[in-house]
Amino acid sequence: METVNDEIFRIDKLDYSDALIKASLFINATSSIFKGHFPGQPVVPGACMLQIVKEVLESAFGQSLQIKKAANLKFIAMIDPLKTTSVQLEISYKSIEDGISFTGKISNVDIVYFKCAATAVAINNT
Repeated sequence: METVNDEIFRIDKLDYSDALIKASLFINATSSIFKGHFPGQPVVPGACMLQIVKEVLESAFGQSLQIKKAANLKFIAMIDPLKTTSVQLEISYKSIEDGISFTGKISNVDIVYFKCAATAVAINNT
């Protein structure tokens, strides 16, 4: 039986240094989520944009995280996966007393799609 990749995003490249993470992301236009969001005119759901920011943070930190507070979420432009197959993600972060404070931006060369400012805490998976 053939396995089908149904992920919306794939991290193609991940670079991080002190306080900055940069990722190149591939958008999978064949993901089944686009059959319902929206038929004939697919758009990457806003919740998925926030989720990919969290997943890239988890990859960089090597631990599961939970977003504790999202003070600022801005959905600036729609991502049409039939026209846009790759985007860039940039996350600036700093450690705070009970977790990580971060800002994130999903964009491509000339369009910003999403910006956020939030805090996350580690999830203890014991």
